[in-house]
Amino acid sequence: MIYYDNSATTKPCQEVIDRINSNLTGDLFGNPGSLHKLGLSADREFKRVTASVASMLGAKPEEIFFTSCGSESANTAIRGYMSRNKRRGNKIISTGTEHKATLEVLKLLEDSGYEVIRVRCGKDGRPDLDEIRNNAADCALMCFTHVNNETGAVLPLNDIVDIRNSVNRNCAIYLDCVQSLGKLDINLSRMGVDMASFSGHKIHGVKGVGVLYVRNGVRIDPLILGGGQQKGMRSGTESLLLASSFEAALAEAVRNRENAYAKVSGINSYLREELTKRGNTVLSPEDGLPFVLNCSFDRFESETMLHCLEIYDIFVSTVSACSSKAKRVSYVLLECGIDRKLAANAVRLSFSRFNTMEEAEEFIRTVDDIYDRFLVQ
Repeated sequence: MIYYDNSATTKPCQEVIDRINSNLTGDLFGNPGSLHKLGLSADREFKRVTASVASMLGAKPEEIFFTSCGSESANTAIRGYMSRNKRRGNKIISTGTEHKATLEVLKLLEDSGYEVIRVRCGKDGRPDLDEIRNNAADCALMCFTHVNNETGAVLPLNDIVDIRNSVNRNCAIYLDCVQSLGKLDINLSRMGVDMASFSGHKIHGVKGVGVLYVRNGVRIDPLILGGGQQKGMRSGTESLLLASSFEAALAEAVRNRENAYAKVSGINSYLREELTKRGNTVLSPEDGLPFVLNCSFDRFESETMLHCLEIYDIFVSTVSACSSKAKRVSYVLLECGIDRKLAANAVRLSFSRFNTMEEAEEFIRTVDDIYDRFLVQ
């Protein structure tokens, strides 16, 4: 099997499996809110895990909150900030290429009377900085994605932070870091963002756990109310099992980050060259994150190529997994100005540190065989 759908989800690594087994069979099953010694032990461990994750992300422990997923983190950040900070205004700046977790929240806010400015993006996936600057003066919140999950385009974050700082320091920045976590160096204390979201199952963790970062001093309303756990930011019994699994996954991702980047860069370069030689069009920008390669296959519609590859036990995707069931052309590619015919044939290959060059070579041989076998000349 060749698995090239790591932007959708990743296979849990052995360290995560071992950590989960340890938690399931050990004595840390108590409720962290209980007053007896089992609860106190679980609470101490939960705080240790929180501090460890915060350290790896360049944040303070009190700025880190565990959620169920990246989407919950995004909803909490965007809705919570606008609800709590009405005096900052009702204008939000974003793009049309964001993940659905952001786009749908922005649509809900827009329907409720907020003004949402969706700045244009070029074919390189980068938002129009002049348009951001021109709208920043009375903006309450900017919402952007650090790395686009369909193209690998990397946000010019430093430029956007500079614009915010020079035009309107009262404007907050929310950053979707789901695809950049474990692949780019993330130090939240230096990045200049106010809120950020992360997901465990994108870094060889398990589904069901995410992280929300809220910088000290930033006030937001919680999305989930109840017993007031996690300082009232996210009610519900804390899952030490899931939080600990996230810590284990993040530690491995950070430890392997530089080697993985170099390895995947080689795989990406090889596939770019070989696919282009065969008349296909690479849609991911040259300076994009190498873990994502979006390619339009000549004379093959996206879903057709996906299922042809599946015959050979090779797994890819056409669009984001959150949109795939709709069977539409990628809205991300269209928003970037990619021709609809090219977008209709686009397939996303997304890699992890466990992929190999041998797999890439086998992938190219398989593509050649698919063209020979299935394409009517």
